[in-house]
Amino acid sequence: MQVTLAQIAIDAAQKTRNVKRARAAIERAAADGADLVVLPELFTVGYFAFDSYARSAEPLDGETLTTIAETAAAENVAVLAGSFVEDLAASAAAGFETPADDGLANTAVFLDRAGDRRAVYRKHHLFGYDSAEQELLTPGESVGTVEFEGFTIGTTTCYDLRFPELYRQLVDAGVTLTLVPSAWPYPRIEHWKLLPKARAVENLMYVAAANGVGEFDDATLLGRSTIYDPWGTTLASASDDPTLVTATLDPPRVAERREEFPALGDRR
Repeated sequence: MQVTLAQIAIDAAQKTRNVKRARAAIERAAADGADLVVLPELFTVGYFAFDSYARSAEPLDGETLTTIAETAAAENVAVLAGSFVEDLAASAAAGFETPADDGLANTAVFLDRAGDRRAVYRKHHLFGYDSAEQELLTPGESVGTVEFEGFTIGTTTCYDLRFPELYRQLVDAGVTLTLVPSAWPYPRIEHWKLLPKARAVENLMYVAAANGVGEFDDATLLGRSTIYDPWGTTLASASDDPTLVTATLDPPRVAERREEFPALGDRR
């Protein structure tokens, strides 16, 4: 399976412009043979554009996801719609299961080649350090997975990387590939290089971490989107410029590594 991380530039509070870039990245990736495209965290308005969260919020069947779903279907490619600000009340009114009757969530959605919604993940761990995320958003409660091209795919979002117990839940759910839409800023480069790799190594799974690029009032995203194999080997990576990061993933590789080095069986 060919996976492409769409490391796009994200402008603060410019949803129309950012979604247009996301669509263009999906189209380019599909033209290059991608089976799955992963967008960054809050690719719609930018993670650090806190003042725009409420006015940009949409339900799961809103305009942004509809547009991305239509692009996925037109290009015959699956897309992890990195994440967007979800209006929980509007989603609940539309009949979707939500963790609360109102409020906002940081929500990623897996869309298949037909543009159908296959899995929804709402960020579990909300960042509190020099961030308004905890004040503005409601955390997710469930870990959704989806079967695609021989993989069991799970999702976590950015700050979730610092909580390895979440990845153990994914292992127990049979996950072999974890997608990590992110908005990781400077200066924490070494943390970004370490944590996704560690999650891959300790869980013997593929980890594909898609970061954005762009400057905000108080932060600059560092890019460096990377795909790791179950041994922690870097398959593809980038600098801090807008680009596509692509690698070919082999589903049997996970089972082979887990059989060769059965550390997961020694858990207590």
